Amino acid sequence: METVELLASQLIDPFRIGMIFFLLVTALRTRAATGMVVPLGLGVVFIAILLPLTTARDASGTGDMAMAVAAGIAANALILSVCLAAWTAWKKTR
Repeated sequence: METVELLASQLIDPFRIGMIFFLLVTALRTRAATGMVVPLGLGVVFIAILLPLTTARDASGTGDMAMAVAAGIAANALILSVCLAAWTAWKKTR
């Protein structure tokens, strides 16, 4: 699978989007105790590693795991930035 196709498929994955959204919700609720940057950064990396390991998209095991994780980190960061922008815009309108 080409890198752009891999990134595009990860950007529209509803499970990934949901996990990033609820990562942000959790970080917002616990920011007084843990801050925001470290939990969000570690969550992005954790989700990027977790999803390729747990989904059986390539049963033969010949897929490039490093490429899937790298594309996952990029996709997660993009999804998180959109969620953060939406949260910031929502907070400013309140």
